[in-house]
Amino acid sequence: MQNTSILDEAWLRLAALAARPDAAAIRPLFAADPERARRFTASLDDLTIDLSKTSIDGEALVALLDLAHEAGVKEFRRRLFAGAAVNVTEGRAAMHMALRAPAGAGLRAVLPGGTDDASVLAAAERDRMRDFVGRVHDGTLRGATGERFDTVLNIGIGGSDLGPRMAAEALTLAHGAKLRARFLSNVDGHGFAALARELDPARTLVLVASKTFTTLETMENARAARAWVARALGEPAVAAHFAALSTNLAAVAAFGIEPARVFGFRDWVGGRFSLWSPVGLSVALAAGWDSFQAMLDGGWAMDQHFRDADFAANLPVLLALLEVWHSTVMGHRNRCVLAYDDRLRRFPAYLQQLEMESNGKSVTLDGRPVRRSTCPVVFGEPGTDAQHSFMQLVHQGPQVIPVDFLLAATPDHDRQAAHLALAANAFAQAEALLRGRTESEVRAEMAAADLPPAVIDAVAPHRVFAGDRPSTTILFRRLDAFTLGRLIALYEHKVAVLGAIWAINSFDQWGVELGKVLAGGILPELAEGAAPRPHDGSTVGLIARFKQLRGEA
Repeated sequence: MQNTSILDEAWLRLAALAARPDAAAIRPLFAADPERARRFTASLDDLTIDLSKTSIDGEALVALLDLAHEAGVKEFRRRLFAGAAVNVTEGRAAMHMALRAPAGAGLRAVLPGGTDDASVLAAAERDRMRDFVGRVHDGTLRGATGERFDTVLNIGIGGSDLGPRMAAEALTLAHGAKLRARFLSNVDGHGFAALARELDPARTLVLVASKTFTTLETMENARAARAWVARALGEPAVAAHFAALSTNLAAVAAFGIEPARVFGFRDWVGGRFSLWSPVGLSVALAAGWDSFQAMLDGGWAMDQHFRDADFAANLPVLLALLEVWHSTVMGHRNRCVLAYDDRLRRFPAYLQQLEMESNGKSVTLDGRPVRRSTCPVVFGEPGTDAQHSFMQLVHQGPQVIPVDFLLAATPDHDRQAAHLALAANAFAQAEALLRGRTESEVRAEMAAADLPPAVIDAVAPHRVFAGDRPSTTILFRRLDAFTLGRLIALYEHKVAVLGAIWAINSFDQWGVELGKVLAGGILPELAEGAAPRPHDGSTVGLIARFKQLRGEA
């Protein structure tokens, strides 16, 4: 139970620290403390996080740790791992950790009428997945024509697409895939049309990922894929070419998928935390079971670290406190994620859902309006691509945008010169954000190049970099499946800690519901000859113009 007055005092202490004239300065902190880089770096084995290029000093860190204590993060962590209903608006536990834990880990989810042994249930479904993957890979399970599958097509959206898509790409780009993985999420028919031209239905295994088997976009795309297979191979072929990641057995059976090809998970697994569940079946089929299991093991390693480590050395807690300092205290409303690894090109998109759907909330757990800003906007691209697009804004724009840099020390290719160039760029970008460039430095450089004084006067202001722009660097030995699992779980737990500090529910997503409801009402209106329904003037006009452009009255 939080003591509101003491918690308010913790926030006031942080506000006072942020109000100091030099609160945003980073360079003086290094000048004052030669050991700063060491003291503001934390590690879990090879996974290393350098927080020193931020404006957090020793006093601010103590105040942030006090805030975590007063906000009840330790008790929240205990309740999370005890399977309590931390998702208060839906009365559910958030026990995704059980999906990657050993069967004997003892993680239980509290239910209205008892408990689930979440570890045992997850392990049993994992065994079914492993058997299915093995039979596909060894050719025991084949398509209707007797050909082996060479492609897995995952049809889902949101958490049923972003996580598997990101992980499959990360784990197969360097070493190739056992099966090609293709993903279909957008209901826009152009996406499936492109896939249908590329894929051979006789060699394609289709996974339909929808817990309820009612998600509009997913089911529209699933019906298109079903018709594609049936048209090419005959109606009886559907059973041989489809599997479902769902709990709606009746709807799955009506679709034509056999119970043995249905893999489910419980309500204590939220969509954006479901990569570790049967939703990750496409990853296991593409990368192999050993890689999928190693990813689970990496996630479980981070779970144990988060559960057991003191806050001062706890990587998810430290990342969360840094976000509080930047977003809530200092008012930075954006964060950039730059993975200097092409295999992680989908990682920023994955984090967008994980962070913004989880913590993009404006009411607290007790239903009151939030008193402080919560989740920032998350965006990013791979380095070095980003250096030639939006990094101009990050370096010289008027707003301060903290950056997360991610980099592996050892690549999985033999072009060492290319990797060293990549690493040099990552370190240089972080150093440039910190150091900046003063006008006197610019003028001296231009004068040394013998440029006329008039040119120097005109151009020098445009070449100034403010510096003192914060960044965090996350280093690891190599990007293997175990490391990927640790990284994903690191950010998952960061999100949960932030929810506890901001007193919001990180595990619901009511903000996506209204649009779904309204779309269901508008869809019948778009049929030719359908009568319009009451809307605002703009929506009425747009629907009318849309139908006019389609040649309808």
